[in-house]
Amino acid sequence: MPIGGCTVSSTLRTTVSLGHEAHSYRKFLTSRFLSLRRTGAPVDIHPEVDEALAHNKPVVALESTIITHGMPYPTSIDMAQSVENIVRSTGCIPATIGIIDGRVKIGLEPRQLEQLASRRANPLKISRRDISAAIVSGNDGGTTCSSTLIFAALAGIKVFATGGLGGVHRGGENTMDISADLHELTRCPVGLVSAGVKSILDIGRTLEYLETLGVPVVSYGEVKDFPAFYSRKSGHQAPWNVTNATDAARILYTHQQLGMTNGTLFAVPIPEEYEAASAVIQEAVELAVRESEESGVSKLGKEVTPWLLKHVGEFTQGRSLESNIALVRNTALIGGRIAQEYAILARDDGQIEACTFLIISAPFAAEGRTQNARDPTGQRRVGPSAALNDGKASIVVVGCASVDITSKVERTPSFSQKTTHPGRISLTLGGVARNIAEAAHQVLTSFRGENSATLLMAPVGEDIFGRLITDSTQSMGMRTDGLSLVPGQQSAVCNVVLDARGGLETGIADMSLPQLWKGSEVFPVLRDYRPRFLVLDGNISSETMTVMVTEAATSNVEVFFEPTSAAKSTRILPAVVANLGQAPRSIISYASPNLLELGCMYDEARTTYDLMSHDHWWRVIDGFSLGSSFRMELDQLAKARVSDKAPELGDLSFLVNKGVVQMAINLLPFFQHLVIKCGELGVVVVMRLGDTNVGKWAMEGSNPRDRYIVAHSQASAETLVVQHFPPIHVQPGTVMNTTGAGDTLVGALLAMLVQSPNVFLDVVALRNAVDIAQQAAILTLQSSSAVSPLLSSLPMLPPR
Repeated sequence: MPIGGCTVSSTLRTTVSLGHEAHSYRKFLTSRFLSLRRTGAPVDIHPEVDEALAHNKPVVALESTIITHGMPYPTSIDMAQSVENIVRSTGCIPATIGIIDGRVKIGLEPRQLEQLASRRANPLKISRRDISAAIVSGNDGGTTCSSTLIFAALAGIKVFATGGLGGVHRGGENTMDISADLHELTRCPVGLVSAGVKSILDIGRTLEYLETLGVPVVSYGEVKDFPAFYSRKSGHQAPWNVTNATDAARILYTHQQLGMTNGTLFAVPIPEEYEAASAVIQEAVELAVRESEESGVSKLGKEVTPWLLKHVGEFTQGRSLESNIALVRNTALIGGRIAQEYAILARDDGQIEACTFLIISAPFAAEGRTQNARDPTGQRRVGPSAALNDGKASIVVVGCASVDITSKVERTPSFSQKTTHPGRISLTLGGVARNIAEAAHQVLTSFRGENSATLLMAPVGEDIFGRLITDSTQSMGMRTDGLSLVPGQQSAVCNVVLDARGGLETGIADMSLPQLWKGSEVFPVLRDYRPRFLVLDGNISSETMTVMVTEAATSNVEVFFEPTSAAKSTRILPAVVANLGQAPRSIISYASPNLLELGCMYDEARTTYDLMSHDHWWRVIDGFSLGSSFRMELDQLAKARVSDKAPELGDLSFLVNKGVVQMAINLLPFFQHLVIKCGELGVVVVMRLGDTNVGKWAMEGSNPRDRYIVAHSQASAETLVVQHFPPIHVQPGTVMNTTGAGDTLVGALLAMLVQSPNVFLDVVALRNAVDIAQQAAILTLQSSSAVSPLLSSLPMLPPR
């Protein structure tokens, strides 16, 4: 039913997506059936499809029975890949639907397409009646038109392209053999684009039955001739025709506006160059039908169609298969064009925006919510129990989880006018710690299948935003047992106003909760479970950071510090002072400042905290034994280009002229590895390695041409490394969001450190790791959300 100009399906898709994103497959939440979220229904949506649906980008559904039962291998996989590429060529996202290992997949990975096409697991043919039984049995399955329609409608996908629709079988007036595809079109508000119905069927009776069911039938072309799969004409007429994708999309959109729940059949004739073969193929069809009747195959139900198509192919020596591929490719092309036009209509009419303000309340209406438990500090954990579900996490990320509200005006006005302005409002999850945790979670879950390896520990307020953060985090498949509800407090929220070009005009950030939070829940996790990393973002207070760093040192847990901003970058320094001299190694194992944050950290360490007069600092710096040869090599490095592929970026002289390397070396006694984010200038790593953890760097010498210099000290057995990593090119006009790119880089790098603990000890492995992390950051730059859903597609390093 319509709500404020949009359907319940689109409303709840907006509600649960919220622009946030997930691991390689996240639990399916983007439908009108919100109860799926609570029941744990075995339906997964590909992150690329999820992001497209959440942001009103065009998506085209594709069936998979044609892959599993319609064509021989390897023609089937070639066809499937070709059709997906054609859909992409129209600017749409393909969503091939199938069942893999008992789970419905809306959007398939290449390896899953291959799994279905090769038929190694004997995939079943899945219609409506088979869905639940196939899932329970854990089978693979190719979805027919009927089951594909079900899942496309469930997801809110408006266009489905296929080869031929099922229908009334010949003799169906006696056998009652009628495809479930027809009835499904009465229940699913989806535009089905096909080359008519399969020519092995009774086309006239199929059209009569569709009329009885009230399903609109529209020929796509200059005339109303209804196509007959292999032929452009069946001898029957459709009641309507359209000549372009815009009019077809308007029909679907009008259905949407009226709240009608039936689908529409768009019948697209096979390309003209294949018409010549139609007479020969039709003769083969008639022959195959007669043989099926004589042999009794015609009484085998859903096995009839694959049998007939196979024999038609044999009788025509493959000509029918060639035509079949051509018509499927053509319907994919037309389907993509219709989906693209539909998305434009929806955007222009503000359909998504009309639902924006329903976002807040819908997720929280569910009953049966698990009980929250209050701890002795008065804080309440919002996960399924008062105790951590599974304390064994490799990465514990502590800091801010927030809600970001972004308002973008249509036309940049004078904001001095005290009035409202038309524009668009989006609601997404944010917060540095949350972004890092999601990025690490996506990458680790994709590669290792470990949903619990990353634990986000952050405070949330006792308000609707706190519920939103918790429910949305859980929907991504992430752990929520580290989120702590703080009674009487408001959740962290950032509200920004952008001009028409996306530039920041003004905003309000309420980040008081992370600074008030004491984080007492973190200490038992460090003591009892000893994760590999404790990651701190700069939003928490210096006092809280200090006790956490002290506890981490006691528990032998490495600390990774993300400065967050220039103003907050120095909050870690009191923790350094408190633990100075406790161990010969650096207090903080890793830090990831940008150039501005690096300068602030250096200035404050040198002046306010006077850290560079401490005996520990002198001991480490003197131990490096840096002489004239190091300075010469640094000068050589500074002459190298930022990127050989982008000479306009200049050279690396900023490393010396702006004191980047000098400041970093001066901070090494306190921060062992500095991963310096230089924006369009790439990434610089400066690190100190002891004699027991020097790895392959022990055999390396300086190589300024390859962008690294190495200084081995004979006096202290310390090794100092400076390495530059060129930026990866970003296509102009593709950047949508800059807020989470740095956080994504850090999260991806953490995931690779967990997977390959010695990655920083090998020049090649480190280069590969930073390149992958930069690729992750670029994916987020090109996403409208804080962390891209496509991180699961990144290559990973082999374990080391």
